[in-house]
Amino acid sequence: MLSFANLFSDQTWFITLVTFLYIINFFLSIGIIFLERKNPSATLAWIMVLLLVPIVGIVFYFFFSQNITRRRIYKVTQEEKDLATNSLSKQKKRIVDGDFEYVNEEERRWEDLIRLNQSYGRAYLTQDNEVEALTDGRAMFDRFLKDIKNAGENINVMYFILKTDAIGQMLIDALTAAARRGVKVRLLVDALGSRQVTKHFLKDFLNAGGEFARFFPPKIRYLNTNFNYRNHRKLVIIDDKIGYIGGFNIANEYLGYNKKFGYWRDTFLRIRGGSVLDMNGKFLLDWRAATRGMDNDVNIAKLFYEIPEAAGNSGVQIVSSGPDTDHEEIKRAFMKMISAAEKNIYIQTPYFVPDEPIQESLKMAAQSGVDVRIMIPCMPDHVFVYWATYSYIGDIIRNGGRAYIYDGGFLHAKTMMVDGQVCTVGSTNFDRRSFKLNWEGNAFIYDGKFTRHMENIFINDIRECHELTKELYENRDLQIKIKEPFCRVLSDVL
Repeated sequence: MLSFANLFSDQTWFITLVTFLYIINFFLSIGIIFLERKNPSATLAWIMVLLLVPIVGIVFYFFFSQNITRRRIYKVTQEEKDLATNSLSKQKKRIVDGDFEYVNEEERRWEDLIRLNQSYGRAYLTQDNEVEALTDGRAMFDRFLKDIKNAGENINVMYFILKTDAIGQMLIDALTAAARRGVKVRLLVDALGSRQVTKHFLKDFLNAGGEFARFFPPKIRYLNTNFNYRNHRKLVIIDDKIGYIGGFNIANEYLGYNKKFGYWRDTFLRIRGGSVLDMNGKFLLDWRAATRGMDNDVNIAKLFYEIPEAAGNSGVQIVSSGPDTDHEEIKRAFMKMISAAEKNIYIQTPYFVPDEPIQESLKMAAQSGVDVRIMIPCMPDHVFVYWATYSYIGDIIRNGGRAYIYDGGFLHAKTMMVDGQVCTVGSTNFDRRSFKLNWEGNAFIYDGKFTRHMENIFINDIRECHELTKELYENRDLQIKIKEPFCRVLSDVL
Protein backbone atom coordinates (compact mmCIF):
# COMPACT_ATOMS: atom_id res chain seq x y z
CA MET A 1 0.00 0.00 0.00
CA LEU A 2 1.27 3.46 -0.87
CA SER A 3 2.01 5.84 1.97
CA PHE A 4 0.37 9.28 1.99
CA ALA A 5 3.65 10.86 0.82
CA ASN A 6 4.10 8.27 -1.94
CA LEU A 7 0.53 8.82 -3.10
CA PHE A 8 1.28 12.41 -4.04
CA SER A 9 4.65 11.54 -5.51
CA ASP A 10 3.13 8.94 -7.82
CA GLN A 11 3.28 10.54 -11.25
CA THR A 12 0.49 8.39 -12.69
CA TRP A 13 -1.92 9.37 -9.90
CA PHE A 14 -1.11 13.04 -10.37
CA ILE A 15 -1.63 12.90 -14.13
CA THR A 16 -4.98 11.11 -13.61
CA LEU A 17 -6.14 13.80 -11.16
CA VAL A 18 -5.15 16.66 -13.48
CA THR A 19 -6.80 14.93 -16.45
CA PHE A 20 -9.99 14.41 -14.44
CA LEU A 21 -10.09 18.10 -13.43
CA TYR A 22 -9.54 19.27 -16.98
CA ILE A 23 -12.33 16.99 -18.23
CA ILE A 24 -14.69 18.61 -15.72
CA ASN A 25 -13.46 22.03 -16.81
CA PHE A 26 -14.00 21.08 -20.44
CA PHE A 27 -17.65 20.20 -19.87
CA LEU A 28 -18.17 23.35 -17.80
CA SER A 29 -16.70 25.36 -20.67
CA ILE A 30 -19.06 23.64 -23.10
CA GLY A 31 -21.93 24.55 -20.80
CA ILE A 32 -20.83 28.17 -20.67
CA ILE A 33 -20.58 28.42 -24.43
CA PHE A 34 -23.64 26.49 -25.58
CA LEU A 35 -26.11 26.29 -22.71
CA GLU A 36 -25.93 29.51 -20.71
CA ARG A 37 -25.39 31.73 -23.77
CA LYS A 38 -23.20 34.24 -21.97
CA ASN A 39 -21.72 37.13 -23.92
CA PRO A 40 -18.30 36.43 -25.52
CA SER A 41 -16.27 38.43 -22.98
CA ALA A 42 -17.89 36.65 -20.02
CA THR A 43 -17.33 33.29 -21.75
CA LEU A 44 -13.66 34.07 -22.30
CA ALA A 45 -13.20 35.22 -18.70
CA TRP A 46 -14.73 32.07 -17.23
CA ILE A 47 -12.84 29.73 -19.53
CA MET A 48 -9.62 31.50 -18.55
CA VAL A 49 -10.41 31.03 -14.84
CA LEU A 50 -11.31 27.35 -15.30
CA LEU A 51 -8.17 26.57 -17.29
CA LEU A 52 -5.69 28.50 -15.15
CA VAL A 53 -6.97 27.40 -11.73
CA PRO A 54 -8.91 24.15 -12.22
CA ILE A 55 -9.93 23.38 -8.62
CA VAL A 56 -10.48 26.97 -7.50
CA GLY A 57 -12.11 27.76 -10.85
CA ILE A 58 -14.75 25.06 -10.37
CA VAL A 59 -15.60 26.37 -6.90
CA PHE A 60 -15.76 29.95 -8.20
CA TYR A 61 -18.00 28.90 -11.08
CA PHE A 62 -20.39 27.08 -8.75
CA PHE A 63 -20.79 30.09 -6.47
CA PHE A 64 -20.47 32.98 -8.94
CA SER A 65 -21.90 31.95 -12.30
CA GLN A 66 -25.39 30.53 -11.86
CA ASN A 67 -28.01 31.66 -14.34
CA ILE A 68 -31.16 32.76 -12.50
CA THR A 69 -32.91 34.62 -15.34
CA ARG A 70 -35.47 31.82 -15.60
CA ARG A 71 -36.38 31.86 -11.91
CA ARG A 72 -39.61 33.46 -10.86
CA ILE A 73 -38.35 35.65 -8.03
CA TYR A 74 -41.31 38.01 -7.90
CA LYS A 75 -44.96 36.98 -7.75
CA VAL A 76 -47.52 39.56 -8.85
CA THR A 77 -51.27 39.17 -8.47
CA GLN A 78 -53.50 39.59 -11.48
CA GLU A 79 -55.00 42.73 -9.95
CA GLU A 80 -51.56 44.27 -9.46
CA LYS A 81 -50.53 43.33 -12.99
CA ASP A 82 -53.70 44.79 -14.48
CA LEU A 83 -53.45 48.04 -12.53
CA ALA A 84 -49.78 48.57 -13.42
CA THR A 85 -50.33 47.72 -17.09
CA ASN A 86 -53.39 49.93 -17.40
CA SER A 87 -51.72 52.91 -15.72
CA LEU A 88 -48.66 52.67 -17.95
CA SER A 89 -50.69 52.06 -21.09
CA LYS A 90 -52.85 55.12 -20.50
CA GLN A 91 -49.84 57.35 -19.87
CA LYS A 92 -47.97 56.02 -22.90
CA LYS A 93 -51.01 56.51 -25.13
CA ARG A 94 -51.41 60.12 -24.01
CA ILE A 95 -47.77 60.79 -24.87
CA VAL A 96 -48.05 59.12 -28.29
CA ASP A 97 -51.28 61.00 -29.04
CA GLY A 98 -49.78 64.33 -28.01
CA ASP A 99 -52.29 64.78 -25.18
CA PHE A 100 -49.80 64.53 -22.32
CA GLU A 101 -49.14 67.75 -20.45
CA TYR A 102 -45.50 68.18 -19.51
CA VAL A 103 -44.67 70.27 -16.45
CA ASN A 104 -41.33 71.50 -17.83
CA GLU A 105 -39.31 71.65 -21.05
CA GLU A 106 -36.86 69.01 -19.81
CA GLU A 107 -39.57 66.38 -19.84
CA ARG A 108 -40.52 67.34 -23.39
CA ARG A 109 -36.88 67.30 -24.54
CA TRP A 110 -36.32 63.84 -22.99
CA GLU A 111 -39.59 62.27 -24.08
CA ASP A 112 -37.70 59.42 -25.77
CA LEU A 113 -36.01 58.49 -22.48
CA ILE A 114 -39.33 58.66 -20.65
CA ARG A 115 -40.91 56.36 -23.21
CA LEU A 116 -37.96 53.95 -23.05
CA ASN A 117 -38.29 53.71 -19.27
CA GLN A 118 -42.03 53.18 -19.61
CA SER A 119 -41.79 50.44 -22.23
CA TYR A 120 -38.58 48.70 -21.18
CA GLY A 121 -38.35 49.51 -17.47
CA ARG A 122 -42.11 49.63 -16.74
CA ALA A 123 -41.54 52.94 -14.94
CA TYR A 124 -44.40 55.39 -14.52
CA LEU A 125 -43.61 59.12 -14.78
CA THR A 126 -44.72 61.18 -11.77
CA GLN A 127 -44.56 64.97 -12.04
CA ASP A 128 -45.29 66.24 -8.52
CA ASN A 129 -41.99 65.55 -6.78
CA GLU A 130 -39.67 67.54 -4.58
CA VAL A 131 -36.12 66.18 -4.81
CA GLU A 132 -33.27 67.00 -2.43
CA ALA A 133 -29.66 65.81 -2.76
CA LEU A 134 -27.80 64.83 0.43
CA THR A 135 -24.05 64.41 -0.06
CA ASP A 136 -22.63 64.44 3.48
CA GLY A 137 -23.09 61.22 5.44
CA ARG A 138 -23.52 62.76 8.88
CA ALA A 139 -26.00 65.38 7.70
CA MET A 140 -27.89 62.72 5.77
CA PHE A 141 -28.06 60.39 8.77
CA ASP A 142 -29.29 63.16 11.09
CA ARG A 143 -32.06 63.99 8.61
CA PHE A 144 -32.85 60.32 8.22
CA LEU A 145 -33.16 59.71 11.97
CA LYS A 146 -35.35 62.79 12.34
CA ASP A 147 -37.76 61.48 9.68
CA ILE A 148 -37.87 58.10 11.43
CA LYS A 149 -38.57 59.81 14.77
CA ASN A 150 -41.48 61.72 13.20
CA ALA A 151 -42.97 58.65 11.46
CA GLY A 152 -46.54 57.94 12.44
CA GLU A 153 -47.71 54.97 10.37
CA ASN A 154 -45.07 52.87 8.61
CA ILE A 155 -41.36 52.63 7.82
CA ASN A 156 -39.93 50.35 5.13
CA VAL A 157 -36.13 50.03 5.10
CA MET A 158 -33.96 48.16 2.57
CA TYR A 159 -30.14 48.17 2.68
CA PHE A 160 -27.42 46.17 1.00
CA ILE A 161 -25.01 46.74 3.91
CA LEU A 162 -26.10 47.16 7.52
CA LYS A 163 -23.30 46.61 9.99
CA THR A 164 -23.55 45.99 13.71
CA ASP A 165 -21.29 48.91 14.60
CA ALA A 166 -22.21 52.17 16.34
CA ILE A 167 -24.07 53.64 13.33
CA GLY A 168 -25.93 50.40 12.72
CA GLN A 169 -26.96 50.31 16.38
CA MET A 170 -28.22 53.89 16.18
CA LEU A 171 -30.48 52.98 13.27
CA ILE A 172 -31.84 49.87 14.99
CA ASP A 173 -32.49 51.88 18.17
CA ALA A 174 -34.46 54.46 16.15
CA LEU A 175 -36.46 51.74 14.39
CA THR A 176 -37.09 49.98 17.70
CA ALA A 177 -38.43 53.19 19.26
CA ALA A 178 -40.73 53.66 16.25
CA ALA A 179 -42.04 50.10 16.54
CA ARG A 180 -42.74 50.58 20.26
CA ARG A 181 -44.95 53.56 19.57
CA GLY A 182 -47.03 51.55 17.12
CA VAL A 183 -45.39 52.28 13.77
CA LYS A 184 -45.27 49.28 11.42
CA VAL A 185 -41.56 48.82 10.69
CA ARG A 186 -40.15 46.44 8.10
CA LEU A 187 -36.38 45.94 7.83
CA LEU A 188 -35.04 44.10 4.78
CA VAL A 189 -31.31 43.49 4.22
CA ASP A 190 -29.23 41.58 1.73
CA ALA A 191 -28.17 38.30 3.29
CA LEU A 192 -24.56 38.62 2.15
CA GLY A 193 -23.95 42.35 2.39
CA SER A 194 -25.51 42.45 5.88
CA ARG A 195 -24.26 39.05 7.07
CA GLN A 196 -23.26 40.57 10.45
CA VAL A 197 -26.91 41.13 11.33
CA THR A 198 -28.28 38.40 13.60
CA LYS A 199 -31.53 37.86 15.51
CA HIS A 200 -29.56 38.54 18.69
CA PHE A 201 -28.52 41.97 17.39
CA LEU A 202 -32.16 42.66 16.53
CA LYS A 203 -33.59 41.23 19.78
CA ASP A 204 -35.08 44.50 21.10
CA PHE A 205 -36.31 45.48 17.64
CA LEU A 206 -38.14 42.19 17.15
CA ASN A 207 -39.56 42.22 20.69
CA ALA A 208 -40.94 45.71 19.98
CA GLY A 209 -42.89 44.35 17.01
CA GLY A 210 -40.44 45.18 14.21
CA GLU A 211 -40.36 42.83 11.22
CA PHE A 212 -37.16 41.54 9.64
CA ALA A 213 -36.22 39.58 6.51
CA ARG A 214 -33.11 38.68 4.50
CA PHE A 215 -32.96 38.75 0.71
CA PHE A 216 -31.56 35.53 -0.82
CA PRO A 217 -30.40 33.93 2.45
CA PRO A 218 -28.25 30.77 2.29
CA LYS A 219 -30.10 27.49 2.57
CA ILE A 220 -27.16 26.17 4.56
CA ARG A 221 -25.55 28.54 7.05
CA TYR A 222 -22.29 30.06 5.75
CA LEU A 223 -22.82 28.35 2.37
CA ASN A 224 -24.62 30.76 0.06
CA THR A 225 -24.87 29.35 -3.46
CA ASN A 226 -26.48 32.62 -4.61
CA PHE A 227 -23.28 34.46 -3.71
CA ASN A 228 -23.05 36.31 -7.01
CA TYR A 229 -26.59 37.73 -7.11
CA ARG A 230 -27.24 40.37 -4.50
CA ASN A 231 -29.86 43.00 -3.73
CA HIS A 232 -27.79 46.19 -3.92
CA ARG A 233 -30.71 48.61 -3.54
CA LYS A 234 -30.91 51.24 -0.81
CA LEU A 235 -34.52 52.26 -0.26
CA VAL A 236 -36.32 53.85 2.67
CA ILE A 237 -39.99 54.85 2.60
CA ILE A 238 -41.57 56.65 5.55
CA ASP A 239 -45.35 57.05 5.93
CA ASP A 240 -45.70 56.63 2.14
CA LYS A 241 -44.67 60.30 1.86
CA ILE A 242 -40.87 60.45 2.17
CA GLY A 243 -38.47 58.28 0.18
CA TYR A 244 -34.70 57.87 0.27
CA ILE A 245 -32.74 56.34 -2.61
CA GLY A 246 -29.04 56.42 -3.52
CA GLY A 247 -25.66 55.05 -2.51
CA PHE A 248 -25.34 55.32 1.28
CA ASN A 249 -25.38 52.14 3.36
CA ILE A 250 -25.47 51.95 7.17
CA ALA A 251 -22.04 51.57 8.77
CA ASN A 252 -19.34 53.72 10.41
CA GLU A 253 -17.41 54.26 7.18
CA TYR A 254 -20.42 55.79 5.40
CA LEU A 255 -20.35 58.63 7.89
CA GLY A 256 -16.58 59.06 7.71
CA TYR A 257 -15.69 57.22 10.91
CA ASN A 258 -13.27 54.78 9.28
CA LYS A 259 -9.62 55.89 9.17
CA LYS A 260 -8.85 53.77 6.11
CA PHE A 261 -11.33 55.62 3.87
CA GLY A 262 -11.55 58.97 5.66
CA TYR A 263 -14.32 61.27 4.45
CA TRP A 264 -17.01 59.32 2.62
CA ARG A 265 -18.44 61.21 -0.36
CA ASP A 266 -21.78 59.75 -1.41
CA THR A 267 -25.17 60.89 -2.70
CA PHE A 268 -28.63 60.10 -1.37
CA LEU A 269 -31.89 61.59 -2.58
CA ARG A 270 -34.71 62.57 -0.25
CA ILE A 271 -37.90 62.63 -2.31
CA ARG A 272 -41.45 63.70 -1.57
CA GLY A 273 -44.25 63.23 -4.11
CA GLY A 274 -45.81 60.57 -6.28
CA SER A 275 -42.60 58.66 -6.99
CA VAL A 276 -42.45 57.65 -3.31
CA LEU A 277 -45.34 55.26 -3.98
CA ASP A 278 -43.32 53.72 -6.82
CA MET A 279 -40.35 53.29 -4.49
CA ASN A 280 -42.65 51.65 -1.97
CA GLY A 281 -43.91 49.28 -4.65
CA LYS A 282 -40.32 48.21 -5.41
CA PHE A 283 -39.65 47.63 -1.71
CA LEU A 284 -42.82 45.59 -1.21
CA LEU A 285 -41.98 43.34 -4.16
CA ASP A 286 -38.55 42.66 -2.61
CA TRP A 287 -40.16 42.14 0.80
CA ARG A 288 -42.70 39.70 -0.62
CA ALA A 289 -39.91 37.76 -2.35
CA ALA A 290 -37.83 37.63 0.85
CA THR A 291 -40.74 36.59 3.08
CA ARG A 292 -42.20 34.24 0.44
CA GLY A 293 -45.53 36.01 0.67
CA MET A 294 -46.00 35.29 4.38
CA ASP A 295 -46.75 38.96 5.21
CA ASN A 296 -50.50 39.18 4.69
CA ASP A 297 -50.44 42.98 4.95
CA VAL A 298 -48.53 43.37 1.68
CA ASN A 299 -51.01 44.64 -0.87
CA ILE A 300 -49.22 46.47 -3.64
CA ALA A 301 -52.49 47.08 -5.46
CA LYS A 302 -53.63 49.56 -2.81
CA LEU A 303 -50.76 51.88 -3.77
CA PHE A 304 -52.55 52.56 -7.06
CA TYR A 305 -55.56 53.90 -5.17
CA GLU A 306 -53.62 56.21 -2.85
CA ILE A 307 -53.53 59.89 -3.74
CA PRO A 308 -49.91 61.01 -3.41
CA GLU A 309 -49.08 64.20 -1.59
CA ALA A 310 -47.94 66.68 -4.25
CA ALA A 311 -44.71 68.28 -3.12
CA GLY A 312 -43.09 69.93 -6.18
CA ASN A 313 -42.87 69.89 -9.97
CA SER A 314 -39.96 67.58 -10.72
CA GLY A 315 -40.59 64.71 -13.10
CA VAL A 316 -39.26 61.40 -11.73
CA GLN A 317 -39.20 57.77 -12.89
CA ILE A 318 -38.06 55.00 -10.54
CA VAL A 319 -36.36 52.29 -12.61
CA SER A 320 -35.32 48.90 -11.27
CA SER A 321 -33.25 46.09 -12.75
CA GLY A 322 -32.09 42.68 -11.64
CA PRO A 323 -30.59 39.36 -12.72
CA ASP A 324 -33.98 37.63 -12.76
CA THR A 325 -34.40 39.06 -16.27
CA ASP A 326 -31.91 39.75 -19.07
CA HIS A 327 -33.28 43.24 -19.84
CA GLU A 328 -30.66 45.40 -18.03
CA GLU A 329 -33.22 48.21 -17.77
CA ILE A 330 -31.02 50.76 -15.99
CA LYS A 331 -28.09 50.20 -18.33
CA ARG A 332 -30.38 50.74 -21.31
CA ALA A 333 -31.54 54.07 -19.83
CA PHE A 334 -27.89 55.07 -19.22
CA MET A 335 -27.09 54.37 -22.87
CA LYS A 336 -30.03 56.49 -24.01
CA MET A 337 -28.86 59.43 -21.91
CA ILE A 338 -25.30 59.11 -23.20
CA SER A 339 -26.23 58.75 -26.86
CA ALA A 340 -28.66 61.69 -26.74
CA ALA A 341 -26.26 64.09 -24.98
CA GLU A 342 -25.45 67.27 -26.90
CA LYS A 343 -23.30 69.29 -24.48
CA ASN A 344 -21.98 67.43 -21.47
CA ILE A 345 -22.01 64.17 -19.53
CA TYR A 346 -20.84 64.18 -15.90
CA ILE A 347 -20.46 60.82 -14.14
CA GLN A 348 -19.47 59.89 -10.59
CA THR A 349 -18.92 56.23 -9.79
CA PRO A 350 -16.71 54.23 -7.41
CA TYR A 351 -16.29 51.46 -10.00
CA PHE A 352 -15.98 52.07 -13.73
CA VAL A 353 -15.99 48.68 -15.44
CA PRO A 354 -18.47 49.21 -18.30
CA ASP A 355 -19.39 46.65 -20.90
CA GLU A 356 -18.66 47.36 -24.55
CA PRO A 357 -21.95 49.16 -25.44
CA ILE A 358 -21.58 51.66 -22.59
CA GLN A 359 -17.87 52.17 -23.23
CA GLU A 360 -18.38 52.72 -26.95
CA SER A 361 -21.27 55.13 -26.29
CA LEU A 362 -19.08 57.25 -24.02
CA LYS A 363 -16.15 57.20 -26.45
CA MET A 364 -18.45 58.18 -29.32
CA ALA A 365 -19.89 61.05 -27.27
CA ALA A 366 -16.41 62.35 -26.44
CA GLN A 367 -15.29 62.03 -30.06
CA SER A 368 -18.39 64.02 -31.10
CA GLY A 369 -17.39 67.00 -28.97
CA VAL A 370 -19.55 66.27 -25.93
CA ASP A 371 -17.81 67.23 -22.66
CA VAL A 372 -17.45 63.79 -21.04
CA ARG A 373 -16.10 63.85 -17.49
CA ILE A 374 -15.84 60.86 -15.16
CA MET A 375 -14.89 61.02 -11.48
CA ILE A 376 -13.58 57.95 -9.60
CA PRO A 377 -12.00 57.40 -6.14
CA CYS A 378 -8.32 57.76 -5.38
CA MET A 379 -8.24 54.46 -3.47
CA PRO A 380 -9.66 50.98 -3.96
CA ASP A 381 -12.03 49.12 -1.68
CA HIS A 382 -11.88 46.25 -4.18
CA VAL A 383 -8.36 46.08 -5.63
CA PHE A 384 -9.03 44.09 -8.81
CA VAL A 385 -12.02 46.27 -9.67
CA TYR A 386 -9.95 49.42 -9.13
CA TRP A 387 -7.27 48.44 -11.64
CA ALA A 388 -9.88 47.36 -14.16
CA THR A 389 -11.44 50.81 -13.63
CA TYR A 390 -8.10 52.45 -14.35
CA SER A 391 -7.83 50.56 -17.61
CA TYR A 392 -11.28 51.58 -18.87
CA ILE A 393 -10.74 55.17 -17.79
CA GLY A 394 -7.63 55.18 -19.97
CA ASP A 395 -9.78 54.41 -23.02
CA ILE A 396 -12.03 57.39 -22.26
CA ILE A 397 -9.06 59.73 -21.88
CA ARG A 398 -7.50 58.60 -25.17
CA ASN A 399 -10.76 59.37 -26.96
CA GLY A 400 -11.17 62.92 -25.70
CA GLY A 401 -12.92 62.43 -22.35
CA ARG A 402 -11.63 63.72 -19.04
CA ALA A 403 -11.06 61.80 -15.81
CA TYR A 404 -10.79 63.07 -12.25
CA ILE A 405 -9.42 61.22 -9.24
CA TYR A 406 -11.19 62.22 -6.01
CA ASP A 407 -8.57 62.89 -3.30
CA GLY A 408 -10.92 64.12 -0.58
CA GLY A 409 -11.69 60.65 0.80
CA PHE A 410 -13.62 57.79 -0.75
CA LEU A 411 -16.02 58.59 -3.59
CA HIS A 412 -19.03 56.26 -3.52
CA ALA A 413 -21.62 58.44 -5.33
CA LYS A 414 -23.44 56.92 -8.30
CA THR A 415 -24.70 59.83 -10.40
CA MET A 416 -24.92 60.99 -14.02
CA MET A 417 -25.97 64.42 -15.27
CA VAL A 418 -26.56 65.28 -18.95
CA ASP A 419 -26.88 68.67 -20.64
CA GLY A 420 -28.09 70.39 -17.45
CA GLN A 421 -31.52 68.84 -18.09
CA VAL A 422 -31.75 65.25 -16.86
CA CYS A 423 -29.92 63.28 -14.20
CA THR A 424 -29.99 59.93 -12.45
CA VAL A 425 -29.03 58.95 -8.91
CA GLY A 426 -29.30 55.53 -7.33
CA SER A 427 -27.48 52.37 -6.33
CA THR A 428 -26.17 51.47 -9.81
CA ASN A 429 -22.44 51.62 -10.43
CA PHE A 430 -20.99 51.93 -13.93
CA ASP A 431 -19.90 48.31 -13.89
CA ARG A 432 -21.00 44.96 -15.21
CA ARG A 433 -21.97 43.67 -11.79
CA SER A 434 -24.57 46.42 -11.37
CA PHE A 435 -25.80 46.03 -14.95
CA LYS A 436 -26.15 42.23 -14.90
CA LEU A 437 -25.83 40.65 -11.48
CA ASN A 438 -27.30 42.94 -8.82
CA TRP A 439 -30.80 44.12 -8.10
CA GLU A 440 -30.54 47.91 -8.42
CA GLY A 441 -32.77 50.97 -8.23
CA ASN A 442 -32.32 54.45 -9.73
CA ALA A 443 -34.31 57.66 -9.88
CA PHE A 444 -34.33 59.43 -13.26
CA ILE A 445 -35.09 63.13 -12.76
CA TYR A 446 -36.33 65.49 -15.47
CA ASP A 447 -35.70 68.89 -13.94
CA GLY A 448 -33.21 71.46 -15.25
CA LYS A 449 -32.87 73.32 -11.96
CA PHE A 450 -32.13 70.19 -9.96
CA THR A 451 -29.81 68.77 -12.63
CA ARG A 452 -27.79 71.99 -12.71
CA HIS A 453 -27.59 71.77 -8.91
CA MET A 454 -26.15 68.27 -9.28
CA GLU A 455 -23.69 69.57 -11.89
CA ASN A 456 -22.57 72.27 -9.45
CA ILE A 457 -21.94 69.58 -6.84
CA PHE A 458 -19.81 67.74 -9.42
CA ILE A 459 -17.85 70.92 -10.25
CA ASN A 460 -17.27 71.61 -6.55
CA ASP A 461 -16.02 68.04 -6.09
CA ILE A 462 -13.42 68.68 -8.80
CA ARG A 463 -11.70 70.98 -6.28
CA GLU A 464 -10.95 67.84 -4.26
CA CYS A 465 -9.58 66.01 -7.31
CA HIS A 466 -6.55 65.84 -9.52
CA GLU A 467 -7.11 65.32 -13.22
CA LEU A 468 -5.75 62.14 -14.74
CA THR A 469 -4.52 63.63 -17.99
CA LYS A 470 -3.51 61.65 -21.05
CA GLU A 471 0.15 62.41 -20.31
CA LEU A 472 -0.11 61.20 -16.71
CA TYR A 473 -1.93 58.07 -17.76
CA GLU A 474 0.55 57.15 -20.49
CA ASN A 475 3.44 57.62 -18.02
CA ARG A 476 1.89 55.48 -15.24
CA ASP A 477 4.08 53.00 -13.41
CA LEU A 478 5.01 49.71 -15.05
CA GLN A 479 3.41 47.91 -12.10
CA ILE A 480 0.05 49.51 -12.93
CA LYS A 481 0.44 48.67 -16.63
CA ILE A 482 0.87 45.00 -15.68
CA LYS A 483 -2.14 44.95 -13.35
CA GLU A 484 -4.55 46.63 -15.77
CA PRO A 485 -4.80 44.07 -18.61
CA PHE A 486 -5.05 41.13 -16.20
CA CYS A 487 -7.90 42.75 -14.27
CA ARG A 488 -9.58 43.88 -17.48
CA VAL A 489 -9.74 40.34 -18.86
CA LEU A 490 -11.50 39.30 -15.63
CA SER A 491 -13.99 42.19 -15.81
CA ASP A 492 -16.98 39.91 -16.28
CA VAL A 493 -16.23 37.83 -13.19
CA LEU A 494 -15.20 40.61 -10.80
